[in-house]
Amino acid sequence: MTSIRALAGACAAAFASLCGLVAPAEAQTYPTRSITMIVPFAAGGPTDVISRIVTGHMAQTLGQSIIIENVVGAGGTTATTRAARAANDGYTLITGHMGTHAASVPLYPKLAYHPEKDFEPVALLAGTPILILARKDFPPKDLKEFVAYVKANAEKVNAAHAGVGSVSHVSCELLHSILDVKPVGVPFNGTGPAMNALVAGQVDYMCDQIVNAVPQINAGTIKAYAIATAERNPSLPNLPTTAEAGLPAFQAQAWNAMFAPKGTSPAIIASLNAAAIKALDDETVKKRLLELGSVIPGPKDRTPEALATLVKNEIAKWTPVLKPAT
Repeated sequence: MTSIRALAGACAAAFASLCGLVAPAEAQTYPTRSITMIVPFAAGGPTDVISRIVTGHMAQTLGQSIIIENVVGAGGTTATTRAARAANDGYTLITGHMGTHAASVPLYPKLAYHPEKDFEPVALLAGTPILILARKDFPPKDLKEFVAYVKANAEKVNAAHAGVGSVSHVSCELLHSILDVKPVGVPFNGTGPAMNALVAGQVDYMCDQIVNAVPQINAGTIKAYAIATAERNPSLPNLPTTAEAGLPAFQAQAWNAMFAPKGTSPAIIASLNAAAIKALDDETVKKRLLELGSVIPGPKDRTPEALATLVKNEIAKWTPVLKPAT
């Protein structure tokens, strides 16, 4: 009898030990297949470019491919709704930004998701300063002339954007509120197509993230009037800040970040966050992001908790600005 009990005890101990090994092992197996990263705009725009740069390195760390899926429509909210409803198993993620995860709240009264309630924050990927841009033959020569021209011709000029709630739309809404004008808005399915229209001279101006604009500015295919940050950007050292150019009230910087559906396990979030941080610390990734004018987040801004706070603060910031626009 004693030997049976001893054997049973030994088996129980072995089983418990085995269980203790299995659970961590299961967590460590993620990912076992490719991951889909939803980008809520057309290919070629800033969110798309940043996503591809960072996830390219993350895929090496995670040992599985990360497939970019561009889903356009409704200022990014179509794709974001889809991501919110996806399985919370870590295989569907989204690169959101100030538009999809903050400005969308006041702009879309019937928004099918809530940025704080329906997503798990993973990591902030990059900050992206906003520029005031125009077609290369737009008459104003500098920002002061731009302000005067837009005020005098508000009913004639138009501003391109990537859809209601997009960064390009929201930032220009802020500009227009400062100037007290309401020009015609021309929506596109992303800032990539909007930039193409600006280069072709089909639209007058736009407010866009620096990532999308540096190559075109350097090529002389568009005009850049100012950068809406407190300091000049190393990628465009000759471009004045809005304060230097005479419009200090216009300050705007967007951001891109990674999110997972609500309920995704903390272990998966931790794995993704670690891979994202490793990417941001990689010299090649840093070089590519900095060349495009991105601001790489520092250590204290890279945690899921810091991203959650950013989303909360951004919703509070943009709600009073954009509520009158709805």
